[in-house]
Amino acid sequence: MNYPTPHINAKPGDFAKTVLMPGDPLRSKFIAENFLTDARLVNNVRGVQGYTGSYDGKKVSVMASGMGMPSMGIYSYELFNVFGVENIIRIGSCGALSERVRIRDIIIGMGACTNSNFASQYRLNGTFAPICDFELMSRAVSECERLGARFHVGNIVSTDTFYSADQTLNAQFAGMGVLGAEMEAAALYMTAAYSKKRALAICTVSDHILTGEATTAAERETSFTQMMEVALKTAAAMENE
Repeated sequence: MNYPTPHINAKPGDFAKTVLMPGDPLRSKFIAENFLTDARLVNNVRGVQGYTGSYDGKKVSVMASGMGMPSMGIYSYELFNVFGVENIIRIGSCGALSERVRIRDIIIGMGACTNSNFASQYRLNGTFAPICDFELMSRAVSECERLGARFHVGNIVSTDTFYSADQTLNAQFAGMGVLGAEMEAAALYMTAAYSKKRALAICTVSDHILTGEATTAAERETSFTQMMEVALKTAAAMENE
């Protein structure tokens, strides 16, 4: 593929080896302005803001993915295969499906179940299990422990439907021990596997599907700073690899 792409108006070298990917472009802007040094805007096609700067003296990028697996699939594929990115860390929000998970807890997605047909493109004679990269996950766990964060490691579910006609869906996945629901991680993990690259999803619990407790949109944009720090520390560490 040539660059710029229809979705990313940049060139190889504009992005760091590791890119943090929130869903929300405003969260990308918040991270660049509050955590990165000498951040510069490297993409703003369709308002999907991407920045590159430094954190702990290491080159780090942050760019939004938009909502849903099709959008994540586009941006992660292009970053991996056109712009030389090696690691993508999704930093998103999720709804809790487990009684032992609280609002604002961090969930590290070791695996990502899905009700999507995204994997059909690979024409596999079976079911593919989307999983994260172990090194990224182990570094993120260490950072959570260092910060004293409340965190959980386990399965999440990436759903194609935010408003689902199937009202039993969440309960079915919760019954299998799935910790939280979101909309992007499975596509990221599959795209990373196909591209021979690394990926991880770290989510802060923004709402609790079992109790109805929820944070506001503004809080999701600017207050999930512990998750951001975990991801940034992990990204900086990967620059030494």
